[in-house]
Amino acid sequence: MRNIYCIFVFAMAVGWGVLNSTDLRAQEAKPSGDAGAKSGAPAPAPEQDANHGPAYSGMYTFLKEGEFVQVSVEDAGHVTGFVSRFGDGESDKGAFLDQFFKSGKLEGNKLSFTTEVVHGVAFDFKGTIERGEGKNPGDEAYFVLKGTLTENASDVNKKVTAHSQEVLFKMFPQDAAPQAVERK
Repeated sequence: MRNIYCIFVFAMAVGWGVLNSTDLRAQEAKPSGDAGAKSGAPAPAPEQDANHGPAYSGMYTFLKEGEFVQVSVEDAGHVTGFVSRFGDGESDKGAFLDQFFKSGKLEGNKLSFTTEVVHGVAFDFKGTIERGEGKNPGDEAYFVLKGTLTENASDVNKKVTAHSQEVLFKMFPQDAAPQAVERK
């Protein structure tokens, strides 16, 4: 049952990412005719390609097998997304928890995000988005999130304990969506 739930959540996240990337592609469309030429705005340099932000959007691995972080880059470097992870506490041990971003920002390749608190735990990430070992766009680890992840856990007395670690989260391959099962 848990595997079915994980596949369902994974498929929902992939669908959400596809919808967001479709919206972003529609927003990137250049005006037709002379409208673009009249603005006088210079074309971005190749290393500042306007398409690079949305290219970073996608699912990345998280701390444990089966966990992931969904990153969606929107206009002006605004980042939305969520972390899906297994609970570690007494009341949520093994339960699948979704923690949406409270804030997120991308400046160049510098990424930061903070999640909402769920069951007394929140995450802060500060790092970069870099090219990974994947050879082509859509390959596993084409981009990676590299930086410091801080887990802020509060106990019943509201005492917060912070644990930081260096992390490297790899982008999932673009065709990682579960295949539809044909019914007979």
